[in-house]
Amino acid sequence: MSLMITDECIACDACRDECPNYAIEESDPIYIIDPDICTECVGHYDEPSCIAVCPVECIVPDPDNVETMAELKLKFEQVNSEE
Repeated sequence: MSLMITDECIACDACRDECPNYAIEESDPIYIIDPDICTECVGHYDEPSCIAVCPVECIVPDPDNVETMAELKLKFEQVNSEE
Protein backbone atom coordinates (compact mmCIF):
# COMPACT_ATOMS: atom_id res chain seq x y z
CA MET A 1 0.00 0.00 0.00
CA SER A 2 1.32 3.42 -0.70
CA LEU A 3 1.75 5.94 2.06
CA MET A 4 -0.01 9.21 2.77
CA ILE A 5 0.78 12.33 4.76
CA THR A 6 -1.79 13.40 7.34
CA ASP A 7 -2.87 16.89 8.35
CA GLU A 8 -0.33 16.84 11.18
CA CYS A 9 2.40 17.57 8.58
CA ILE A 10 4.46 20.65 9.44
CA ALA A 11 5.92 20.95 5.90
CA CYS A 12 9.46 20.65 7.24
CA ASP A 13 10.80 19.17 3.95
CA ALA A 14 12.58 16.29 5.72
CA CYS A 15 10.77 13.57 3.79
CA ARG A 16 10.93 14.91 0.24
CA ASP A 17 14.67 14.48 -0.29
CA GLU A 18 14.61 11.02 1.30
CA CYS A 19 12.17 9.54 -1.22
CA PRO A 20 14.09 7.45 -3.79
CA ASN A 21 11.09 7.48 -6.15
CA TYR A 22 10.48 11.25 -5.94
CA ALA A 23 6.89 10.52 -4.92
CA ILE A 24 6.66 13.33 -2.34
CA GLU A 25 5.75 16.82 -3.48
CA GLU A 26 5.17 20.11 -1.74
CA SER A 27 1.53 21.14 -1.67
CA ASP A 28 -0.47 23.69 0.26
CA PRO A 29 -0.58 23.45 3.24
CA ILE A 30 1.03 19.99 3.59
CA TYR A 31 3.15 17.68 1.46
CA ILE A 32 1.52 14.91 -0.58
CA ILE A 33 2.63 11.46 -1.73
CA ASP A 34 1.79 10.31 -5.25
CA PRO A 35 0.31 6.81 -4.79
CA ASP A 36 1.20 5.88 -8.38
CA ILE A 37 4.91 6.31 -7.61
CA CYS A 38 5.19 5.40 -3.90
CA THR A 39 6.54 1.87 -3.37
CA GLU A 40 7.08 2.24 0.39
CA CYS A 41 10.78 2.09 -0.58
CA VAL A 42 10.41 -1.54 -1.72
CA GLY A 43 13.35 -2.16 -4.01
CA HIS A 44 15.42 0.54 -2.34
CA TYR A 45 15.35 0.10 1.45
CA ASP A 46 14.02 -2.28 4.09
CA GLU A 47 11.57 0.32 5.39
CA PRO A 48 10.07 3.59 4.12
CA SER A 49 12.73 6.28 4.44
CA CYS A 50 10.18 9.09 4.74
CA ILE A 51 8.69 7.55 7.89
CA ALA A 52 12.14 7.22 9.43
CA VAL A 53 12.90 10.94 9.06
CA CYS A 54 9.49 12.46 9.79
CA PRO A 55 9.73 14.43 13.05
CA VAL A 56 5.97 14.46 13.69
CA GLU A 57 5.15 10.91 12.57
CA CYS A 58 2.49 12.03 10.11
CA ILE A 59 3.21 9.48 7.34
CA VAL A 60 0.90 6.49 7.48
CA PRO A 61 -0.38 3.70 5.20
CA ASP A 62 -2.98 4.97 2.73
CA PRO A 63 -6.16 2.90 3.21
CA ASP A 64 -7.35 3.92 -0.27
CA ASN A 65 -4.28 2.42 -1.96
CA VAL A 66 -3.79 -1.07 -0.53
CA GLU A 67 -1.13 -3.09 -2.37
CA THR A 68 0.57 -6.42 -1.77
CA MET A 69 4.35 -6.81 -1.60
CA ALA A 70 4.26 -8.30 -5.11
CA GLU A 71 2.37 -5.26 -6.42
CA LEU A 72 4.86 -2.89 -4.75
CA LYS A 73 7.77 -4.79 -6.34
CA LEU A 74 6.10 -4.58 -9.75
CA LYS A 75 5.49 -0.86 -9.28
CA PHE A 76 9.16 -0.41 -8.30
CA GLU A 77 10.21 -2.10 -11.55
CA GLN A 78 7.82 0.04 -13.61
CA VAL A 79 8.82 3.33 -11.95
CA ASN A 80 12.53 2.60 -12.31
CA SER A 81 12.27 1.40 -15.93
CA GLU A 82 10.93 4.85 -16.91
CA GLU A 83 14.07 6.63 -15.72
